[in-house]
Amino acid sequence: MNNPGLIDSELPEQPVAPALLAEADEAALPVSAEAQPEAAAESVEAPAPVPGLDDSSLYIHRELSQLKFNIRVLEQALDEATPLLERLKFLLIFSSNLDEFFEIRVAGLKKQVAFARELAGADGLQPHQVLARISELVHEQVDRQYAILNDVLLPALEQHQIRFIRRRNWTAKIKTWVRRYFREEIAPIMTPIGLDPTHPFPLLVNKSLNFIVELEGIDAFGRDSGLAILPAPRLLPRVIRVPEEVGGPGDNFVFLSSMIHAHADDLFHGMSVKGCYQFRLTRNADLSVDAEDVEDLARALRGELFSRRFGDAVRLEVADNCPQNLVDYLLKQFGLAESELYRVNGPVNLTRLFSITGLESQRALQYPPLTPVIPKLLQSSEKLFNVVGKQDVLLYHPFESFTPVVDMLRQAAKDPHVLAIKQTLYRTGANSEIVDALVDAARSGKEVTAVIELRARFDEESNLALASRLQQAGAVVIYGVVGFKTHAKMMLILRRENGELVRYAHLGTGNYHAGNARLYTDYSLLTSDDALCEDVSKLFNQLIGMGKSLRMKKLLHAPFTLKKTLLDMIAREAQHASEGKPAHIIAKMNSLTDPKVIKALYKASQCGVRIDLIVRGMCCLRPGIVGVSHNIHVRSIIGRFLEHSRAYYFLNGGDEQLYLSSADWMERNLDKRVETCFPLEGKKLITRVKKELEAYLADNTQAWVLQSDGRYQRLQPSGNQNPRNAQALMVEKLSSPVLSAR
Repeated sequence: MNNPGLIDSELPEQPVAPALLAEADEAALPVSAEAQPEAAAESVEAPAPVPGLDDSSLYIHRELSQLKFNIRVLEQALDEATPLLERLKFLLIFSSNLDEFFEIRVAGLKKQVAFARELAGADGLQPHQVLARISELVHEQVDRQYAILNDVLLPALEQHQIRFIRRRNWTAKIKTWVRRYFREEIAPIMTPIGLDPTHPFPLLVNKSLNFIVELEGIDAFGRDSGLAILPAPRLLPRVIRVPEEVGGPGDNFVFLSSMIHAHADDLFHGMSVKGCYQFRLTRNADLSVDAEDVEDLARALRGELFSRRFGDAVRLEVADNCPQNLVDYLLKQFGLAESELYRVNGPVNLTRLFSITGLESQRALQYPPLTPVIPKLLQSSEKLFNVVGKQDVLLYHPFESFTPVVDMLRQAAKDPHVLAIKQTLYRTGANSEIVDALVDAARSGKEVTAVIELRARFDEESNLALASRLQQAGAVVIYGVVGFKTHAKMMLILRRENGELVRYAHLGTGNYHAGNARLYTDYSLLTSDDALCEDVSKLFNQLIGMGKSLRMKKLLHAPFTLKKTLLDMIAREAQHASEGKPAHIIAKMNSLTDPKVIKALYKASQCGVRIDLIVRGMCCLRPGIVGVSHNIHVRSIIGRFLEHSRAYYFLNGGDEQLYLSSADWMERNLDKRVETCFPLEGKKLITRVKKELEAYLADNTQAWVLQSDGRYQRLQPSGNQNPRNAQALMVEKLSSPVLSAR
């Protein structure tokens, strides 16, 4: 029966204190662009002694820096210049990022503490100290996230007739519809689990929605334990649309959890439900397969993927109205401390709201569609080999289309002159056209070799499936190198032309993933440069076969030459500055955490090198410290597209060098992965990418500037400045925005 006594925990009974909306750990108040980024150095008192470059105060802990990035993502939910449903999406991305952060990073820290392996990093913090700070930060920001959802976004959505209808606002018609929907669609697949000596606490799947139910009464067997667990099957939608004839005009929804709260009594016949409270458990999801200790990596991964769902508990989220005695019971069952508990003022599984952000009926509340362009020199060419054979082609996704990359592979698959194709695959996505083309090529008798990284986090299962598909088509499939993830993005095509074998290559900063290419910024280079293609061929041979590291002519590759060469190029700029010559480094990447690279940048700064860093995510370097990093400026760009490209510019005494890479400046990328870093050659391409980097450095609407104390401050145009949005500028210059048809 309907149970009006149960509290609906999907939405708050009372609005949250407005102060929570402004309690970001970051400096949420915009700062004039004229005062940044140079102002970072002014906040440090000059008389302070200059610390040595090994001083832990010069380094920010990577996990804490990662949390700061996620806070910047959450800030986008408050940006009124962003379309409303996109603001909701940023709030949900915050949840998704936190999930992975707990599954991997927090789980790893807990394991270090449990095994007494508390080794401090360059920042000097030990894992137990970091865990305490993480708990403090995340509790603050999760409270703030739900305040933004409940007090800002949901009321704004309601103004546009997008409603999440609370139980207390259900009309008689909605109640009747919910009752029928529950009994026909939900109840038949629910499995309530009573708790008693013969029904132990169930093993719950990672991140699944569950309810703890308080019961009163004695069942048919005389049992009166008073508690039950009610798992919600994953196949059930968490948000259910109410038909217009039932809910009225607009987009009306109810939460699955609201339906379960309303009709929990139906699942416990004859018992009285005193309370029903949702909770969600996050587990360690890092795979523990040691590639060096298994004979068949694919088989070992398949076994480990199942157990991932039941790793050690790392976080418990519960509805904020759940009684303390039940919370204590759950914490005890999962072996968690109070600091690992997160009470939430709304749904415990916000990521399942993503389906709402793409409503076809609400296109005006979303970013306008973007149609990436194909460069003119490729538009009329059905033979990409003819174009690429004459000149290098550089594409900047998503502003320029990823289609030429796919088309080049498609043409290779059908071309009778193509003899062989070699390809790395890290993430590809479902229904990949890249994989389709490789399958077609293999079936047509071409020599197809795919180096597939099975350990691409959370893509292991899909990569196992595509490996099997390619093998069945006749392709040779290699799983990379034991102990090193293959993160390089490269394709090699061998073609016979006029009696000679000619190589063509694609090198990129991002994955062969068409979906990502519409959402992430990444560079692609199509080339037939003899030396560069020969280097790519050597690297493939090194991955596929056995042998010593081969000397490359142009390509830098990790874990062999990339890090050393980067350090050498940074040192070279320092030497130029020491000699009184102009010296400048511009580097754009996802993350900067490698202590050796950071120390090299500090030394270069001390020599007078101007260093501009565009680091979207983690940055362990502290800029603006007098005597150490006063010449270093760090900014993070958070906007419509996820900044994923890696580009490294060195002034080099006027003989400019610019490299694009698959690698961030992290130890894992430079020391423990197979990565590529390739030069752009020719004044035209170098100038183009440098101007694009300068656009990011001039951005004063989406840029967050890192201060010496570790905080980020968002820039805004000053009174006499025009707004500058780098991503919007790329859209204007490189692509063709199309208004949505309604």
